[in-house]
Order: sequence, then C-alpha cells, then structure tokens
Amino acid sequence: MALPLTGPAGGNAITFGRIRRYIARNTLQIAGFIFLAVLIVSAVYNLATGIARPHTLLQNFFFGLSTGSIYALIALGYTLVYGILFMINFAHGEVFMAGGYIGYFAIIFANDRGWLEQHTVFALFFTITIAAIFSVLIAVILERVAYRPLRGAPRLVPLITAIGASIALQQLFLRLFGADSRRYPNVHYYIEVPGCQVCKEIPGGAMGLDLVGGIYKVTLFGLDIRLRPIWFIVLFLACSLMIALWFYIQRTKRGKAMRAVAEDKNTAALMGIDVDGIIVTTFVLGAALAGAAAVLFLIIPGNGQATPFIGFFPGIKAFTAAVLGGIGNIPGAAVGGLFLGVIEAVGPPLWNIDHQLKEIIVFGLLILVLILRPTGIFGEILSKRA
Repeated sequence: MALPLTGPAGGNAITFGRIRRYIARNTLQIAGFIFLAVLIVSAVYNLATGIARPHTLLQNFFFGLSTGSIYALIALGYTLVYGILFMINFAHGEVFMAGGYIGYFAIIFANDRGWLEQHTVFALFFTITIAAIFSVLIAVILERVAYRPLRGAPRLVPLITAIGASIALQQLFLRLFGADSRRYPNVHYYIEVPGCQVCKEIPGGAMGLDLVGGIYKVTLFGLDIRLRPIWFIVLFLACSLMIALWFYIQRTKRGKAMRAVAEDKNTAALMGIDVDGIIVTTFVLGAALAGAAAVLFLIIPGNGQATPFIGFFPGIKAFTAAVLGGIGNIPGAAVGGLFLGVIEAVGPPLWNIDHQLKEIIVFGLLILVLILRPTGIFGEILSKRA
C-alpha cells in the first residue's frame, strides 16, 4: 500500500506510486538533468582546483568563436532547406567540400600570378567568389536532379537520396582529383599599426600586423594568451553574411516569397509565386554561404586540408548546430553554431579530456539537447500545416 505524503500546497496527497509513475514517464529528462548537473559541478571543480587553466580557456574561446561562426554559415544551409522542404539535405557537407576544393585551385591560380602577395584582399575575395559559385552550381544540380523529382515522395525517400548524393559527390571528387590532400598556401597580409607592441617590422621600416598568418602574444584580463587576427576577421565576415541573409529574408520581396512558400506551397503558387524558383533560390543561398565558409575555414592556419571527405565532420557538426538552435530557425542556427564552436574548443580543457575526443562533447551535447529540449534552444519555426 502506498504511503501518502502531504504536499506543501493545499495539503494535496502525493503517493510514492505517483512519484514512481512520474519518474518512469520522465526517465530520460531526469537523467539528462543529472548529467548536466555533473558537467557543471565538474567544470566548477576543475576551475577551482586549477586543472582548467583560465588563459587556455580564454584563448580557446576566441578560436571557438571563429570556428563556430563557420559552423553557423553551414548550418544556415540545412535550416533554409528544411524550412522550405522539411527535409535534411545531408549532401550539404559535400557542397561545403566542393567549395573548399575548388577554392584551393582558385587560390593557387591567384598565387601563381602574384595576386596573393601583391593584392591579397582581391585574391582572397576572388577565391571566396569562385568557391561560392561552384558550391552553388553543385547545389542547383542536386536540387534539379536528385530532389525535385522526389518532392511529393514520403519524407524518408529524399533523406536516403541525400545520403546517396553525399557519397556520390565524395567518390566523384576522389576519382577526379585523387586522394591527395590539398593544403592552402600560407597567406600574409600586413597592415601598418603605429606604436604596436606585438607587430613585426615590414618593408619600409614600419611596424605591421599580419592579419591572416600572424599569431601574437597579448595580455587580456590579466592573462597572457596567443591570438590570431584571422579569427576575428572570420567571425566578422561570417556574422556579416548571416546578418545579410536575415535582412534578405525579412526585408526583400524575394525573402517574403520564401517565407510564403515555407508556409504553404500551393497557396503561394496560386498567388503567383514561382515555387520552383524560390526553392532553387533557397539552395543557392545555402550553398553560397557553405562555399564561402569552406574558404574561411581552410584559410585559418592549422585547420586542415582540402580532401574529398573534408565536408563530413563540418557538415555533421553544422547539422548539430542547426538542431541545437532549432531546425528551421535562422537565428537559432547562427547561435547554435557559435555555441557549438565554443563548447568544442573550451570543453576539452574545461573537463580535462584529450582534445582529440572533442567529438564526444559535440555529439554528447546533441543527445543532451534532444533529451531535454527536442525542438532546440530557440525552438523550431515551421508552418502551421507542417
């Protein structure tokens, strides 16, 4: 027989049976909150005992912001397509890969002609533009060949098709360009900074700051850390692109048409909106951001090399960021990407685990969010019909 307990409000009786039923219904949520509490306690303990060093955390925080901004750019492609078609484009990572791969050939072309040294900004802009155009070309072909014929099919069918398209693109680039990795050339761009204490001497005797290839010791909040200016440039460019996308969707006629198609395709078509054209525009926007993100990612020293498989982990992490922020939610994807990048960079030293195990943190965080808040931090934004 269950023993009655007197509740604090109104003397309501709460039985052990009710407690057991509540625990049985919410086992995963309770386990998730317990795990989250353990993580918080562990982080506080490591900070208090000096296991987690503040200067390392601060340095990794800034690096995480730059990496997270790239994840956010890729995540926007996932969330745009999902908002319109309610499908996950798992080939989007390969769209990112294609931009990075072709960007390599573009930057080598610029380097061979001396542009990278003499006109660095123009050479980088040229590389990003070529990468974005090629990513857009791949995305448009995917939409026309792989996705449009299956638009009325059950949702599982285009999902499987996207996975097949992802593998096909990987193998296509592998056969075309081989398995050799392609490393972007070192880029240096100096600007004169009078009175700079950490700058290097540049031609002419002035002191200059290398915005792309440089790494400098600075003191911030009383902590000695090493920073790369390119981290902040990437963060600024990525945030600018995200703000431009938000403005385009919210303020332009084409953006309003995109929102109308996301709400109800049939009604939008009756109102004279070219639904197919809007869907292509959605793929174009997401692919252009992914192509630009690939160049920004690979231009950062130490971030890796272009290979046919480079899009897998950034693509999966960007999808994780989109889920964290709330799939279909554009601001959520941006914040989710930044949050994921910071956690990925700060997590290993904060919880005293090997940096090579950072993927455990990323995908463990995804599982935790899906348990505690399945719709993401900011919630999903879907049409009423969806």
